[in-house]
Amino acid sequence: MRILVARPLAPFSILLLAMAAWLAGSAPLCAQDVIAGYDTSLPIEIEADQLTVEQNSETATFSGNVIVVQGDMTLRSAKLLVIYALDGDNASDQPIRRIEVDGGVVMASERETAKGERGVYDVVAGTLELFGDVTLTRDDNVIKGDVLSIDLDTSVATMKADPASGRGRVKALFLPAGAGN
Repeated sequence: MRILVARPLAPFSILLLAMAAWLAGSAPLCAQDVIAGYDTSLPIEIEADQLTVEQNSETATFSGNVIVVQGDMTLRSAKLLVIYALDGDNASDQPIRRIEVDGGVVMASERETAKGERGVYDVVAGTLELFGDVTLTRDDNVIKGDVLSIDLDTSVATMKADPASGRGRVKALFLPAGAGN
């Protein structure tokens, strides 16, 4: 199944961009800096094995080899759930309240990749989280942890470790320019 979405899923652009913002350099950047240089009006193309729309619960579920493409950014997962804002449910008047991705989440652009087990973009709260064995890469630079949280209002990104995961602490490797050549 292939669906081309022009404007209704525009908030999904922020999900893609917020992850990219963290990857945009060796040090954290403001999400707005990346968004300012990215065309969020580009069409969003979604492909999946199945789409289920539940009018009563205001949800749309894409499942099975989900691929989302906008410009040069691609998101892959096993499942993508879009939860629409019910009347009076969203103070910001956004058509989408929440987006959840689950199952081998991989987000990539030309030079950056973000991987995790699942992710949540809460439009109302203005937060983005990626959970479970999170790995962020840009060129040869790598950051690993268990939970990545981004507050889109304050532009604060935090990577945390979960001691119960057995993976230890947050780990980062930054190579000086030219060191990877």
